[in-house]
Amino acid sequence: MNLMNKKWYLPVIAFLIIGLAGCGSMGKTGEELVADSREAKSSIEQNYPQVADLFETSVGYAIFPNVGKGAYIIGGASGNGTVYENGIMIGYADLKELDVGLQAGGKSFIEVLFFNNKQALDDFKDGSYELSANASAVILEEGISRDIDFQDGVAVVTMPKAGAMAGISVGGQRFDFHRAE
Repeated sequence: MNLMNKKWYLPVIAFLIIGLAGCGSMGKTGEELVADSREAKSSIEQNYPQVADLFETSVGYAIFPNVGKGAYIIGGASGNGTVYENGIMIGYADLKELDVGLQAGGKSFIEVLFFNNKQALDDFKDGSYELSANASAVILEEGISRDIDFQDGVAVVTMPKAGAMAGISVGGQRFDFHRAE
């Protein structure tokens, strides 16, 4: 009997990828995470003025300064972030992603979710929040100006930091919110 025909290894690989992707953001204290979030916000504001206004005009936002992603057919991403309402930090959030497709590599990036209405932010703060596979993110690139579109009150913006990844995949993201104490 050939064990490789049993396909037992696919879930194992997926869990390993998710675990490895999250290693970059684990072990941060609340103060370090807040400092990383401020630095990521500052970097976006300095380099992408079309996005900078959203920090002021949105009802709230969640910023994940160090998201790590790895994939080989099955991909996973993980990161920790801070959540703001009307410019004031109100809590922390965890990001988890699982996707499947023709993909390979690894990368790190900054991800920001902007909420343009109170209902969208309240939905996020309810605890567990999911972005479907069809949610689109604006990827910030040097010299490119793009319009930011909100879907169901949420806009997703990502800024590459390092790494190389190629492929096409389908998946979704899950977020868990924890109020700051």
